[in-house]
Amino acid sequence: MNLTPEERLEALSLVLPKIAKPAGNLLGFKIDRGKVYVSGQLPLEDGAVKYVGKVGEKVTESEAYDAAKLAALNVISQLSLATGGSLASIEAIIKVSGFVNCTSDFINISSVVNGASDLFVEIFRESGTHSRFAIGVVSLPRGVPVEIEVIASLRDN
Repeated sequence: MNLTPEERLEALSLVLPKIAKPAGNLLGFKIDRGKVYVSGQLPLEDGAVKYVGKVGEKVTESEAYDAAKLAALNVISQLSLATGGSLASIEAIIKVSGFVNCTSDFINISSVVNGASDLFVEIFRESGTHSRFAIGVVSLPRGVPVEIEVIASLRDN
């Protein structure tokens, strides 16, 4: 059976978080020439921070994976807004940028960002496969362990 992205979300018992207004003079997403540029999304649950701390210190690798998955769910919420609620309008997730707030000796950065990548493939199937970078950083907004940014393409309609 060929499910829509929304039906896959429902089958996984995932609900898109309510999107909070971005802090600052920026947009949650911008559409330009058939591409959707989604600003960095944090692991927020309906606007509230769910995970705080550095990976390798206060946050475990497993918790950070879940935080990346939640940040990716926020990306999907932005994509839903960008498409007027029709995620099937997303032709492809092109690029994922993953930032991990971690200790200097934490090296499993890619494993953390897999939380986002795995969710995109689960929801968008082949269209969810993407290029990616994952980088460790010394700090992220609001003290979160992960931030995920995405570039996606829209179907020609």
